[in-house]
Amino acid sequence: QVQLAESGGGLVQPGGSLRLSCAASGFTLDYYAIGWFRQAPGKEREGVSCISSSDGSTYLADSVKGRFTISRDNANNTVYLQMNSLKPEDTAVYYCAADARPFTTPQAMCRVKYLGLWGQGTLVTVSS
Repeated sequence: QVQLAESGGGLVQPGGSLRLSCAASGFTLDYYAIGWFRQAPGKEREGVSCISSSDGSTYLADSVKGRFTISRDNANNTVYLQMNSLKPEDTAVYYCAADARPFTTPQAMCRVKYLGLWGQGTLVTVSS
């Protein structure tokens, strides 16, 4: 069965860190661009960070630049989102998505609404 599974969410205090994982099963991530998206209550889903399939180039939204890092481990078929210096406004359900289309840049993927495959999401709550 082809699927993505996120893990690593939870409750963390402001200033804390979390690492989210996106594990693929039923297919190989090597040839897919991967993105992390989030949706806060009452807000539209936004692209947080995306990574290309070809050269590993990355995109980070301005709101998370300097705090979040995306990386991929093709050997373990997993993509990570390291989140540091978390803020209450980072509270959201975080989703990973995979798509085999040849996006010109990882930013282009992060701007697309409809992608090939989505995970079920993991909740991140930043609160004291």
